[in-house]
Amino acid sequence: MLARISIAYPKFGDVIANYKEFWSEINIPSKQTVLKEGDVSNALYFVVKGSMRLSNNSNGNEITIQFFFENDFVASFESFLKDTPSFFSLDTIENTTVLVIKKEHWKIIMDENPFLKELFFDFTSDRFINYIHHFLSYIKEKPEERYQNLLKNKSHILKRVPLQYVASYLGITTVSLSRIRARKNKK
Repeated sequence: MLARISIAYPKFGDVIANYKEFWSEINIPSKQTVLKEGDVSNALYFVVKGSMRLSNNSNGNEITIQFFFENDFVASFESFLKDTPSFFSLDTIENTTVLVIKKEHWKIIMDENPFLKELFFDFTSDRFINYIHHFLSYIKEKPEERYQNLLKNKSHILKRVPLQYVASYLGITTVSLSRIRARKNKK
């Protein structure tokens, strides 16, 4: 496992090896809640294998905010960074293996490894930009366009994620997604 991480992020693999007492490897079955909406996020996850999703329950309507796959850092970042109740739930989609680090240990290794601050900044910046694009797509694009963009730019999601989660990510019902897919397949 460490070899795969070291290939993706050579220095990060070294940090894991040098601070192995801070990290726990956990295998989580599919469809398990790791963080409940309203709880405070006190851990950061690094996806080694599998997939996860961040969602919000709005009046009984579950909305998927983002998906996470191998080599992604995952947390409800606002909650993790500010010690506030999470607006989101974090769930596994597939059987997932993660490395978990508690917030107090993360702070120690961040202070002792400046490059990690840069790596973490890059991840959080990418995530922020992703949120902006996703938010704007709800304003500027029709559901068909959102689906086409997902197909074009993030087709791996469609291969690994159940359609009900894809539909909620696109802001549509599963019935609407089925219709969009049927029209696309007729062309």
